[in-house]
Amino acid sequence: MDTARSAGDESLDRQPRITEAELLRILARGEDSQHQFKRDFTNADALAAELAALANARGGRLCIGIRDDGQVAGLVAADIQRLNQLLSNAASQHVKPPLSPTTQNIATDNGLVMLVDVPEGLNKPYMDLQGRVWVKNGADKRHVTAREEMQRMFQASGLLQADQVPVRDTTWADIDERAFTRYFERRYQQNPEQAGLLLPTLFENIKLASDGVPNLAGLLLFGKHPERHLHVCMIAAVCFPGTKLSDSRYLDSENIQGSLEEQYQRGLAFIKRNLHHVQGDQGFNSLGLLEVPEEAFVELLVNALVHRDFFISATIRLFIFADRVEIISPGHLPDSLTPEQIRTGVSNRRNKVLAEHAANILPYRGLGTGIPRALGAWLKIDLIDERDTNQFRAVLWRPVTPDVAGEVMPRPESQPESQPESLELRVLRVLRDSERGKAEVSAQIGQKEVSGQLNKIMRELLANGAIAYTIPDKPNSRLQKYRLTEQGRAVLAEKNQQESKP
Repeated sequence: MDTARSAGDESLDRQPRITEAELLRILARGEDSQHQFKRDFTNADALAAELAALANARGGRLCIGIRDDGQVAGLVAADIQRLNQLLSNAASQHVKPPLSPTTQNIATDNGLVMLVDVPEGLNKPYMDLQGRVWVKNGADKRHVTAREEMQRMFQASGLLQADQVPVRDTTWADIDERAFTRYFERRYQQNPEQAGLLLPTLFENIKLASDGVPNLAGLLLFGKHPERHLHVCMIAAVCFPGTKLSDSRYLDSENIQGSLEEQYQRGLAFIKRNLHHVQGDQGFNSLGLLEVPEEAFVELLVNALVHRDFFISATIRLFIFADRVEIISPGHLPDSLTPEQIRTGVSNRRNKVLAEHAANILPYRGLGTGIPRALGAWLKIDLIDERDTNQFRAVLWRPVTPDVAGEVMPRPESQPESQPESLELRVLRVLRDSERGKAEVSAQIGQKEVSGQLNKIMRELLANGAIAYTIPDKPNSRLQKYRLTEQGRAVLAEKNQQESKP
């Protein structure tokens, strides 16, 4: 067995040797995304395309001297000498930036086989002389033409950060200056006026603006209505009565927009209002504890908001089923990170500026501890990296009871403490401690705007005498608020007593 070294490589001695028997086992398995069979190469550009495709993926191996059917055709010594020169030229002159593959020659009964090992590249994307980017597509390769895919490759190499891309159609009037001032004072212990700099300069200095306009991170953190410019930067939330996404019925749905902090708060409120509350050792007047610890949802929701891939035109999706909760984030795990690694605390921040500031706004630490904390709070979590569909899915399994047919069913009606709270009950509990306006009630139960259903419930509660106006002679006054009546308190006390029963 002979070996050959490509130009500039010093790591060949550390490469594992492949025996003829191992080679035959590789050939028997056929081509895949990391093993490519080639009869021969005579053109440096064709060889460069194969090298670039492997380097842009997870690395791999070219087996030269092999027919398409996996049978050894074999090379002679003169072929090896020619291929070494061609490989050196292709790797150093026809791929940008250059690569340093290693080679190994294996003697077989049918002649020599050259193995070319290409490690995963550290400086993606790799291009040919024409500036084309090649990637693996199963056992084949393809030319990248989609802008979003190209952007993701530049993002992976650190050459482009989505959260630092200027949002060109924005102006400084789109920024909530009061929200930014509160943040600046809390974090830097001085107000912007004391800093002596104008808002655009402050944004530039802390990497929330680029080229004189707010960037994605700046708009998403401090924009008045970021959804007007960042149309997919939102959470699409749906609660289904069963266990299937194809179900045409739903119990609750909301498009959760606004700043990153608003999306977090409303996303968590959506989860809490659609999950069961278990009374446990809580008092009669307590809402009870969530059936799945809140901390698990906090960590996974923040993770989706901060680490999603903004180069993918898709929303974060939050689905609540009878047996599980799914939080689906656009973009698979960056680089070669795996679910097993993030379970142990290994992290790779995709949006570095957004993550840095989110650590001072959201319950986010940015140290890779979020996933381990979520698992510590609730073990029944599946972390699924779906590279084919380019998304990451966190599945939290709810406590459920299977019926005799083996289908997952919600908890029975005989356990009222485990049922989602009705809108009527939530309104009564909001008004229990203080008088509130309708918009305040809406915000307290997790709605961004007063819904038609909330209007209906409050009319019914007024008609039933459970709540009353604070200004009864002016029902349409802009100062109008609602209070809980004695009759309403009696209804609420009865509901609490029912919840406390085993």
